[in-house]
Amino acid sequence: MRASKAIVATVAAVGSILLAAGCSSSSSSSSSPAAGGASSTATGAATSVDASTATSAAAFGGMSGLIAAAKKEGQLNVITLPSNWANYGAIMKAFTAMYGIHITDANPEGSSANEISAINELKGKSSAPDVVDVGSSFAVSGDASGLWAPYKVATWNDIPAAAKAANGDYYADYGGYVAIGYDPSKVKVAPTSFKSLLNPIYKNQVAIDGDPTQTGSAFAAVYAAALANGGSLSNIAPGIAYFKQLKAVGNFVPTEGTPATVQSGATPLLIWWDYLLASEVTPVVKGFKIVIPSDAQYAGYYDQAISATAPDPAAARLWEEFLYSTQGQNLFLGGETRPIEMSAMIANGTINKTEEAALPTVPGGGGLDLPTTAQNTAAENVVTQQWPSVSG
Repeated sequence: MRASKAIVATVAAVGSILLAAGCSSSSSSSSSPAAGGASSTATGAATSVDASTATSAAAFGGMSGLIAAAKKEGQLNVITLPSNWANYGAIMKAFTAMYGIHITDANPEGSSANEISAINELKGKSSAPDVVDVGSSFAVSGDASGLWAPYKVATWNDIPAAAKAANGDYYADYGGYVAIGYDPSKVKVAPTSFKSLLNPIYKNQVAIDGDPTQTGSAFAAVYAAALANGGSLSNIAPGIAYFKQLKAVGNFVPTEGTPATVQSGATPLLIWWDYLLASEVTPVVKGFKIVIPSDAQYAGYYDQAISATAPDPAAARLWEEFLYSTQGQNLFLGGETRPIEMSAMIANGTINKTEEAALPTVPGGGGLDLPTTAQNTAAENVVTQQWPSVSG
């Protein structure tokens, strides 16, 4: 599992940009990038352009030129992509099947910090990462360090403005909502909200997936609890106070909740990302249920970025085009995540409706209201300072 991949992923609460049917988009999501070879004109464009500085497929004379350049490289280096995380196993297989480009996935169980380290430590080597998939705090810090190459995919306008760097240095790809998962064989009254978890019937049953000062999804649980208890993206303290209260009434188990602890009954209630509850816990706990709390709809998204020193710069750019195509976004959806272009795909009728319907219902329809970097940083500092009052 890659639960500790980031301290903070891009986060969202109910707010300004609806991620629901009826949302309009300034462009239509593309279908799968063409798999065919380049024409002679496109090939000429592909051979004359410096792929490492290309900011869109237009630099290659179009998609066929980009495909030709990427096929010539024949290799793509990714990092920290477990096959069971966000359906990446199927995504990598589909990319290779379409283009014949071999993918090397380094350190599948690593973290966002490992990705940044690899970019720095392997610079200039053929084994260096071409692309990364990181939490937003790492996307921002990597950008500040000049690690990313700007690139805008064909479906750029289908990515909400708040979920991308304006110049194309990084952009959200998939995510989900903080949810409450529970084993109905041990939890007899279905929880519906953070408030409901304070009920004494849940004594010694509730956990998060680790230390929120170290793990992004645990941090997200605290942020969601804050929103449910009068806090905001600028005020995470009520979330800490909530978990302190949950512990005081005897319901919070201060241990790392995992699929195994749910299965064993040690923590039959687990607060985690909805897509990880679905992919990691549902297969091992019969009848497992997932509910997005009615009093806090808090979502998080991971970000894509291309390394400025990618050894396979054309393949890196083709990879991004694939991920943000209709096929790529629907493959993320197949991993029970919510693709960032979901709103546009619903509006355009290109979303896989069966897989969309399988997602947990979001009370109120959900939304995307992203905190600023300053808000994220301030929240991290507060949690670092105050969480010991809960765990101690």
